[in-house]
Amino acid sequence: MTPGRTKSIAILAMAAGLALGGCATSGNPKDPIEGFNRAMFAFNDGLDKAIVKPVAEGYEAALPTPVRTGVTNFFGNLADVFIAFNNLLQGKVPEAASDAGRVVVNSTIGLLGVIDWASDMGLEKHDEDFGQTFGRWGVGNGAYVVVPLFGPRTARDTVGLVLDVTADPAANVNHVPTRNTLMVLRAVSDRATLLPADKVIEEAALDKYSYVRDAYLQRRRNLIHDGNAPREVDAEADDPLEPRPRLAAEPAPADGGVHSAAEPAESGAAQGVSLAQAAAAGRL
Repeated sequence: MTPGRTKSIAILAMAAGLALGGCATSGNPKDPIEGFNRAMFAFNDGLDKAIVKPVAEGYEAALPTPVRTGVTNFFGNLADVFIAFNNLLQGKVPEAASDAGRVVVNSTIGLLGVIDWASDMGLEKHDEDFGQTFGRWGVGNGAYVVVPLFGPRTARDTVGLVLDVTADPAANVNHVPTRNTLMVLRAVSDRATLLPADKVIEEAALDKYSYVRDAYLQRRRNLIHDGNAPREVDAEADDPLEPRPRLAAEPAPADGGVHSAAEPAESGAAQGVSLAQAAAAGRL
């Protein structure tokens, strides 16, 4: 393991420890370390506005849609490798087999994943990670925490993120220039796909931090239960509530002549629109 990756994992582990150890620092049971989280959210958001978003806008302006879609598909194919592994860990054998099939098809006739033939063949694109695997095993959320650079997480998902980083195919490329190029390209590509959500969040949220937090927690709960989350009880109410309505979804990217990955529409708020959600979407 390289020193850079060791440092990244150490940062994630420290953030998880902070989240787990800071549960009594706030009166909000959903967000017990809100002061720290708001500070980190402001840092991530500022970095995004100053550097990441402008680069993503330039990337979108410079490259035609088919090229950008091909880049997205390529990294989606890499992600399918450990998505299959997580589905297997969760006992979802048919889904794991489908994911493995996607990798085989797209890595061969799909030219290393640039063209997503697997979706056209009926092999569904899934979204799984180690945080979801822990959730399926019964591990609770723990404290909500905003990780520097990586953005919205729960304590459970932060621990899962450490494993995601360790298992990430792109991060395990031994040739340093190639690895760094892949990591940067993926982050920029993922951020570019979230640009349409920026305006929605800015217009809809009186408190952007709370909006992103609630959207993230709702989305993670939905993912862990594969879209069939049970009714939950609001901490401030006596009666169970139906799940909140899904937030405004990001429009699907245009095909532009290249087969796009069959990704479910996701709210930009749920991803955390900052440098963080670029890493989150790409599972860095």
